[in-house]
Amino acid sequence: MKILKIDHLGIAVSSIESGKVFWTETLGLGFEGTETIAEQKVTTAFLPVGESEVELLESTAPDGPIAKYIEKKGAGIQHIAFRVDDIESALAELKAKGVQLIDEKPRLGAGGAKIAFLHPKATGGVLVELCER
Repeated sequence: MKILKIDHLGIAVSSIESGKVFWTETLGLGFEGTETIAEQKVTTAFLPVGESEVELLESTAPDGPIAKYIEKKGAGIQHIAFRVDDIESALAELKAKGVQLIDEKPRLGAGGAKIAFLHPKATGGVLVELCER
């Protein structure tokens, strides 16, 4: 498995409109608009930072994973995403090493990326996303 870089940091927010104020007005990051991924019950917004991005995540439903995350832990960093060169082989390698996966096969994420999550029980409590663009 080859990790190319940190692709993005996922930040759970109650509202992208209010959540983006700090990132755009205070820090001066650019805002590239929003995208809703209906299957994941989430609307995302990416703010580029050099070769990586900050991803704001707003739930589109009370039972969505981001709504549940905010209910349990509050708004804040929800995951870290690493860009890999081949997500299928990365998942196979991790599975062979006994790493607990949330996604054994990639799914479609924002911007057409292939994504998969590793279980926080296998990563010291951090939700890790693999991303191939």
